[in-house]
Amino acid sequence: MARRALAWARTEVGFVSMVIVLVLVVTSIPYLFAFLSTPPGKTYMGIMLDVPDHAQYFSWMRELTHANLAANKMTPEVNRPLFFNLLWWVMGRLGKLFGLGYAAMFQVLRVVSTVVFLILAYRLCRFFLKEDLHRRTAFLLITFTSGLGWVWVVIKYLNGGDLLYPLDVYVAESNTFLGMLGYPHFIAALWYIFVFELVLRGQARGQLRYAVGAGLFAQFLGWQHAYDLVSIYGVLFAYAVLLTLRDRRLPKYLITSGLIIGLLSVWPALYSVALTSLDPIWKEVLRQFANAGVYTPNLLHLPILLGAGFLLALYTVLRENPLKLRGLSDPDLFLRGWFWVSFLLVYLPVDYQIHLLNGWQVPFSILATTGLFRYVVPWLEKVLAQRRRGVKIDPGRISRWAAAGLIALVLPTNLYLWAWRFIDLNRHTYPYYLYNEELAALHWLEQNTRAEDVVLSSLTIGQYVPALTGAHAFLAHWAQTVDFYTRSRQVEQFFAGKLSPAEQRSVFESASVDYIFWGPAEREVGQVPPGGEELIIVYENPLVTIFEVQP
Repeated sequence: MARRALAWARTEVGFVSMVIVLVLVVTSIPYLFAFLSTPPGKTYMGIMLDVPDHAQYFSWMRELTHANLAANKMTPEVNRPLFFNLLWWVMGRLGKLFGLGYAAMFQVLRVVSTVVFLILAYRLCRFFLKEDLHRRTAFLLITFTSGLGWVWVVIKYLNGGDLLYPLDVYVAESNTFLGMLGYPHFIAALWYIFVFELVLRGQARGQLRYAVGAGLFAQFLGWQHAYDLVSIYGVLFAYAVLLTLRDRRLPKYLITSGLIIGLLSVWPALYSVALTSLDPIWKEVLRQFANAGVYTPNLLHLPILLGAGFLLALYTVLRENPLKLRGLSDPDLFLRGWFWVSFLLVYLPVDYQIHLLNGWQVPFSILATTGLFRYVVPWLEKVLAQRRRGVKIDPGRISRWAAAGLIALVLPTNLYLWAWRFIDLNRHTYPYYLYNEELAALHWLEQNTRAEDVVLSSLTIGQYVPALTGAHAFLAHWAQTVDFYTRSRQVEQFFAGKLSPAEQRSVFESASVDYIFWGPAEREVGQVPPGGEELIIVYENPLVTIFEVQP
């Protein structure tokens, strides 16, 4: 049996399948730990990282379950249902069909996006790399690569302070493993690499039907993540430029393919531009994207974020004279175009620039693998031959050990991120866990509020209000809540009892507040219970009181 399993693992299908199973098992363990270790009286909300954004996605999933367009429930302002996202529309509809909640559907998305992406990634490795060991090395790099942020972790524990430069550690867009652990929508977006495979295969065969398929697939993805169209268009444009420079003539097939892909896929981008330009609510949401303060790390920190694979890829393309295009095959030219144009894409002067890191790990992992076997392995053979004269050296063994060494170099940061999830989740506190009484109160709101009602609470509870009640939250999200900082200050002052009756009434009227949620999270903001003639208690349990604001 063991021999059969080993023989099966040596096949391409067996190897990829085993990696997929390994990834799913490893990334599922923290979720199982969180669920199984939940203390009595609390509930794990099913989110691994970045609760504000994922609670936002759950809100969209709820809204799109019963309608094709969603209103922004993360802000108190009345707004029309104008937002559409295909990913959360599908998740909502499937959840309703199978009777699964948001946390369960999140796991479905995580599994499906991981399986599909890893299959597509290996297909791309097969396209660019001919030898089996090379393909497997590149595939493992794409799957597990992480940066050198573990250095900041070591410094943190040596000095006993905070983590220096957390963006060098926690950015998920360029870290496939972190995406598979906690950001499956990023992994689903990475399916865009299939567009490139279709383009290259169509170019090799001179058939435009591949361009049609690529355009339709790009449109399908664009309705989920419109900003990934920027990466698709940018990479194809860079490839066309390099082909023109190499061949000294316009690449007619690629130009025609590009036009087909653009015409078929541009509609989600146009919709997003129109939504965030013409509607005042969504225009403000886009403007507040800067509130996160999360941008692509500068060029000095970029190697720390992307790690050893990126550095080896950079060495590879620089050693081979990036200005010499003659003699490069179309796939080699495409890889270099994808690698170099990404430097421009991730520093575009837009607030969502960091999202354009998503997918860069694919070309630099393949290029790093090329450099490993083209330059590093021959160098190792030479060094060993000089030190062990007269001893026969097995080149295949050196290649395998070199590949294993490179994989080992890229693992430490991901090991830290994985292990830290247990420490973080073992606290069993906000925002990953809520008291059962809080969920009971939110359920009461779901049963007794209208879709246009507004609930004022702490940010901790407010981020869950839209998804769990269907009502508007007074304060819920750093971008989706219009005038976020003003609303944050008003919540703090209200629960701290710093508002006069007139100021309190002004706050209520400015957002048409209907209900006040008063529980443990609100008492962490301020101990003063809500008061005033206009407030009446409509719900109570041992931990939570809900007040209704009278007209």
